[in-house]
Amino acid sequence: MASNSGYANPDVLVTTDWALEHRKDGNLRFVEVDVDTSEYEKGHIEGAIGWNWKTQLQDQTRRDILSKEQIERFLGESGVGPDTGLILYGDNNNWFAAYAFWLLKYYGHADVRLINGGRKKWMAEGKPLTTDVPHYGTKSYKVSKVETDFRALRNFVAARLNEPSHGLVDVRSNDEYTGKILAPPGL
Repeated sequence: MASNSGYANPDVLVTTDWALEHRKDGNLRFVEVDVDTSEYEKGHIEGAIGWNWKTQLQDQTRRDILSKEQIERFLGESGVGPDTGLILYGDNNNWFAAYAFWLLKYYGHADVRLINGGRKKWMAEGKPLTTDVPHYGTKSYKVSKVETDFRALRNFVAARLNEPSHGLVDVRSNDEYTGKILAPPGL
């Protein structure tokens, strides 16, 4: 379902107006994924579920992304099937919503989109929020393919560090890069 947003790739990015118009569509699931995991309880888009990036989107023992079996169980428990369209948004410029987007694409989920501007834009425009928490039934979810090319592991990166055709961009702040701090403030 294209968003008619005028974006170069409307299958990835939707406007807040489009999201408002489609928030009750039956085969779409709106999902809020915030840096500050308490934001969802303060108010969210009607029908949206909240995912906690700290406890639900990573393996707590291995400190790695969820395994194929874990993501299947988690998505099924979230009421998400392979054919469910996922519309993601969050605070802090969609930081962890974008992480969830990547994770879902890594595990081959076809229809995943981000709301341009995330929670901040939604609120700035005065669009409605609710504290009602929806409950969706459990679905069966099976990953059909893993897009292993979407993840560069240590050996892959190390083998290409000195190749002129490859570059490495470190997105940490200077204080993080130099070791002055271990993570951005608040994390």
